[in-house]
Amino acid sequence: MNLLKHRSMWALPAVVTLSLAFHVAHAQDQGKTSYIKVDITEAFASVMARMQAAKPDIEKRHSDLLSERYDLSDRPARGVMMERNKPLQEGVRVKLAEGVTWETLASLGPEEIRNKNIFPTGFYPLPHPNHPEGGMVFPHFEIEEIKQLDGRDLTRFDLDFDIPDHFLPAFPPAIYLTTRPDLGDVSQGKLLAINNYYEIFNGILNPKQLEGLRLLLTPFPQQQFNATEDDLTPFRCTS
Repeated sequence: MNLLKHRSMWALPAVVTLSLAFHVAHAQDQGKTSYIKVDITEAFASVMARMQAAKPDIEKRHSDLLSERYDLSDRPARGVMMERNKPLQEGVRVKLAEGVTWETLASLGPEEIRNKNIFPTGFYPLPHPNHPEGGMVFPHFEIEEIKQLDGRDLTRFDLDFDIPDHFLPAFPPAIYLTTRPDLGDVSQGKLLAINNYYEIFNGILNPKQLEGLRLLLTPFPQQQFNATEDDLTPFRCTS
């Protein structure tokens, strides 16, 4: 009991000391930037030019990785559709190491697969195409639809979306309400946005739900799409 008490007595001053050191360091940086860790001193035009120049190599590297791991060919299944009558893709798309079959893998134990280094790489986590920057990347058709809806352009200057369209869900996505299953898809074939949600859901949702939807759909700046130097669109937009 005494040992625990003495440890607690030493721990509290240590925490206080660390806290004071943090606040002193932060106070010294105030006036230079509103951020602690994101202190960008490179001009935005320079950042954009540098990233645009690096874009072809980044996209080629990730395209090569996708092609190495997966069969990305367009092979629609016959008579099997998702929403909007978009065909589903068929077949196993993860590629195996040269000379390896699924039967071979099934006959081996985990240790043998590990020792021979033949575990299918398509089952490994897929890295972000531009991992140091990260952030959301939108398909071209979604970017164009949002442009038409409210004028925002979510095109990134450092990266384009790279998964083939035939692997993506139908667009715009269907919307089904658990409280009103009798209505089926209530999206009216539209992408939900701040300037159309009311006409779509008025009379279907209650006032509280409509207000929640309004807040959910109100555009706010966020990383990669904002009006600061830490932005990855040439339009310095809010999203």
